[in-house]
Amino acid sequence: MSSPTLIDNSITNNTIIWDKSSLPDKIQTFDEYKSLYTLSIEDPNRFWKMAAERLNWYHFPTKIKNTEFDYRTERGIDIKWFEDGIINVCYNCLDRHIEKDPNIANQIALIFEPDIPTDTHHHITYGELLCKVKKFANVLKKHGIKKGDRVTIYMPMVIEACIALLACARIGAIHSVVFGGFSSHSVAERISDCNGTIVITSDFGVRGGKCIPLKSKIDQALLMPECNTVKTVIVFQRYYGMENLKDDCVERRKTLEWVNGRDFWAHEELETVNDICEPEQMNAEDPLFILYTSGSTGKPKGILHTTGGYLTYVNLTFKYVFAYNPGEIYMCSADVGWITGHSYVVYGPLANQATTVVFEGIPTYPDVSRFWNIIDKHQINIFYTAPTAIRSLMAHNDSYVTKTNRQSLRLLGTVGEPINPEAWRWYCNVVGNGRCPIVDTWWQTETGGFMITPIPNVWELEAGSATLPFFGIQTQIFDEKTRKPLEIPDRGELCIRDSWPGQARSLYGNHKRFVDVYFKPYPGYYFSGDGCEIKKNGYHWITGRVDDVLVISGHNIGTAEVESALVQHVAVSEAAVVGYPDPIKNQGMYCFVTLKDNVLESDELRKELIKTVRDVIGAHVHPDIIHFAPNLPKTRSGKIMRRILRKIVEPDIHNLGDTSTLNDPTVVDELIRTSPRTKLT
Repeated sequence: MSSPTLIDNSITNNTIIWDKSSLPDKIQTFDEYKSLYTLSIEDPNRFWKMAAERLNWYHFPTKIKNTEFDYRTERGIDIKWFEDGIINVCYNCLDRHIEKDPNIANQIALIFEPDIPTDTHHHITYGELLCKVKKFANVLKKHGIKKGDRVTIYMPMVIEACIALLACARIGAIHSVVFGGFSSHSVAERISDCNGTIVITSDFGVRGGKCIPLKSKIDQALLMPECNTVKTVIVFQRYYGMENLKDDCVERRKTLEWVNGRDFWAHEELETVNDICEPEQMNAEDPLFILYTSGSTGKPKGILHTTGGYLTYVNLTFKYVFAYNPGEIYMCSADVGWITGHSYVVYGPLANQATTVVFEGIPTYPDVSRFWNIIDKHQINIFYTAPTAIRSLMAHNDSYVTKTNRQSLRLLGTVGEPINPEAWRWYCNVVGNGRCPIVDTWWQTETGGFMITPIPNVWELEAGSATLPFFGIQTQIFDEKTRKPLEIPDRGELCIRDSWPGQARSLYGNHKRFVDVYFKPYPGYYFSGDGCEIKKNGYHWITGRVDDVLVISGHNIGTAEVESALVQHVAVSEAAVVGYPDPIKNQGMYCFVTLKDNVLESDELRKELIKTVRDVIGAHVHPDIIHFAPNLPKTRSGKIMRRILRKIVEPDIHNLGDTSTLNDPTVVDELIRTSPRTKLT
């Protein structure tokens, strides 16, 4: 394994450019990475043409890259990849594997792991999945859905959610998946923005033993006037046809409201159609999906991804970053309601003919061994999860991990936020027994796939660093005050110099906002909104959202950096740091700290934590308030809702916003009751 040298511009210096006619199956050495990276920067048309050759096209593109990143030009922001290519995403995820080798029809495509653990294995083969997707695509067509129509999907994390995505892709409908934790108001907002005419949902979902009435939330959303475009609701019955799974919601099903002529049971509709459904031939730049992400101001942003570029990118990133081998079992714990579920539960794995796990539950139910028991049950080789989950699990005794085997694991990964070195080491040494590389991936909903990431066993890892850019990705950091580019080593605001195939093309119905948010801050560059430190060896350390940077007495302090320092203390499980207005220092630093099991709160511990932060970061960094919090407000996907924490400490507790996606809303009440800042109101 090689150690890298300075990456920025010099990685391409004195590097022999890749001269073979196709891309390798895997990246074996650092020299091979440098050779391919150089090609991807100096001749992106050739590199991405070879990447596109990994897929099956009805018409292979002759135009590869046609992009403009400077909004000041006459053309303005315009992103096109493979623009004359014709392709179908569903065909590339399912049909082509079976056509190449009919035996693949019997290979397991999806493994379902229900919320309540069972000894039974529930799975679906590639042949079965293709049949089910064709039939459900025909159900959509029966209800008038055609190419270009927007389909809202509001589902739990079950196999039927994957079927719904693939069925939309098969007929050219644009899916808009809304995470099952969102409130009826949030669902209505997203339906209205994309003018959806049909909703696919389930009667109920279950997470952590709690029954969630998804159909009822849709009913409430459709009462709102902005949703009058919806004419059809197709409802999957939880666990229909899975007799060996206990349905905890059977009694509540009797109370469901039903609108005749609008609402239809999916299992009844499937009985009325056949399984003959040819894939729609799609232009590479036809939209594939819309996925809404929260904006810092205003309504959610409808991130628009297209067909050919997105699939080319997730296909290649999945293969190279996970170094996937045929027959391996892969698990990503993300929900399909987020981009990680789209790219690395469904499309990336299936395009690579992988076996991928669909997990309905949460990592702490019925106990904190759940992840590790799943790994043993299904003999998982690659495991990909969020730092938040890792930090919450490491708060408990290591015996919850060590009592399981986990010998099947080959590779570990993290996604969603920066991982602090302490959590990285625990993940590596306790979960992976010190033998599994960790791919700490940085990317965004807007990027479609991995942007900065290790490639396993190709270069040395550093705990907490996403390391080096993926092929075609040129990073540049800027000084936020001067708006000038910085030479490395330094830290600044992270931007990307040129386009890549997987990036979003626009915001649905609002290209101006797309330009304003991502391209106007630094003309000629994509602005990520994240801070980053790039060290001398070229390794990238993500410091958190730029709006999560505190300015205290003239010093810029990244909250992720403070959180990382706090969790280095042996007593700390998790931390969340936000700022509050201070008339002298501009901002004060407020630290919510969750302690590990059996650790007692004390003033002495508060002093230790302040000293730890000063020792790790510097004497100029001094937490003003340490608030011991047994629980933090988190979404059901495990993300801390820092927006709510900011409102508590401002204090502005009467304007907390939508809290319907919280796993436990009572946590907020307890924090308000115990916060010294709320006593000011």
